[in-house]
Amino acid sequence: MNLESVRAFVAVAEEGQFRHAAARLGISQQAVSKRVAALEDSLGVTLFRRVPTGAALTPDGRTFLPHARAVLVAARQAVESVQRETRPLRVDVLGSRLASTDLLREFHRGHPELPLETVTLTGASAAAQALLDGEIDAAFVHLREPVRDIDSRLDDAPVFLEALEIVVGERHPLAGATSVDLAALAAYEAWMPGIIKGSEWADFYRELADEFGLTIDPTGPDFGIEPLLDVISESRSLITYVGERTRIVWSLHQNLTRIPIVTPTPVYPWSLIWHPGNRHPGLRRLVAHTREHAPRTGLRPSWLPGPSRAAFPR
Repeated sequence: MNLESVRAFVAVAEEGQFRHAAARLGISQQAVSKRVAALEDSLGVTLFRRVPTGAALTPDGRTFLPHARAVLVAARQAVESVQRETRPLRVDVLGSRLASTDLLREFHRGHPELPLETVTLTGASAAAQALLDGEIDAAFVHLREPVRDIDSRLDDAPVFLEALEIVVGERHPLAGATSVDLAALAAYEAWMPGIIKGSEWADFYRELADEFGLTIDPTGPDFGIEPLLDVISESRSLITYVGERTRIVWSLHQNLTRIPIVTPTPVYPWSLIWHPGNRHPGLRRLVAHTREHAPRTGLRPSWLPGPSRAAFPR
């Protein structure tokens, strides 16, 4: 059985579209189609049916999927059995500008001899599946529920409570403030096109908005942080939320200001998740490092989403 064909099949099954699978694998959509077709020919079954949203698994495809994942895991483990000492530790940081990347950079400064590789998946569910498939070794995520409720084979540890700030332009009424009460933000609309429906950060901001009467608009195309800052810099009313350790840089003509939120300070809870059966020596060191650095507790008063209040000491 051709492993690249199996890998293409799993990618299409998880992404739901051939073009998304192609982007994930770094090959053309035509190549993905050919690999899946070759696999179907070798198996003598149809694995996908075309639907308006992309590709859906047939009954045979659903039956084959867990076995295909197992084949890829077995192949990866066979390679790692002789290369484990030299393979980089693969960690999902969600986004290169986020606090998670800074947290991993701090770990790397203390362990410069350890090869690291970062990936940016699409949230906790994707990270959990990648851990089970052996594609990554650990992931920084916000957990809406204990990771064991997602899959009992995984483990997690609380890592960091990241305070939120707002960003406003020079024409905004809050531009000169050194801090702003959370309740006062109910008077302003926040534009955050990077919120993905169904993601854990979408749930975080929805719960925050519901509790404090905030208006957070996630609509519109997400062209990245730079176009968003262009809009904010020109607006007299719009704001946007960022984590205190989110790295953003703006040009001189934008004249933006980052303002801490107080009384209470909303904090975004980061956790590390991993598979306890993973024997990569770097993983043990990363887990030990995160456990030695307790979550930030100096923010009082602060606000956490309900499901995270038990996991993070206050």
